[in-house]
Amino acid sequence: MKIKDLINKSRSYRRFNESYIIPGEVLRDLIKLAQYSPSGMNAQPLKFWLSNQSDMNHLVFPLLGWAGALEDWPGPAEGERPSAYIVILGDTEIRESFGVDHGIAAQSILLGAAEAGLGGCMIGSVKREKLREVLGIPDRYQVLLVIALGKPAEKVVTELVGENRSITYYRDENDVHHVPKRRLEELILNDV
Repeated sequence: MKIKDLINKSRSYRRFNESYIIPGEVLRDLIKLAQYSPSGMNAQPLKFWLSNQSDMNHLVFPLLGWAGALEDWPGPAEGERPSAYIVILGDTEIRESFGVDHGIAAQSILLGAAEAGLGGCMIGSVKREKLREVLGIPDRYQVLLVIALGKPAEKVVTELVGENRSITYYRDENDVHHVPKRRLEELILNDV
């Protein structure tokens, strides 16, 4: 699959077929993509906490914010929740600041997930201290992001920003998730 197609396929999915179990080996393969992704000063300060067991997933789920723009939606219902999570951690004994390493790693993981027929969502709205407590994550690790993963159970489409200029994502009457994207002319500031 071409990189353009892979990026277009990699959307923020928030509803999944919860009964689809992601094997531990698949999660480990996704971490291998992060392992070989760029890291500032090649410090490689990221660590990963993996969950594909329902009991651990039930601990993680309520500690995440799911869709800020969908104010009346509390998150995926039973049966539509992720079947796996990757918690991205920063090891403070290696570095105190993690720059953009976790964003680079998360994008690599999500592109690998798309290639494997999975979907995911990068979640920054996390009750970090509570997550650390329930999972038993040592204090030296800073919770940076959580990636929710599973077999997508929703349709997500991108479209160019409309006349109203809104970039707010929304769901239509058919429950299709729409993600407005700015036009290329708005992104490039000079002529080449």
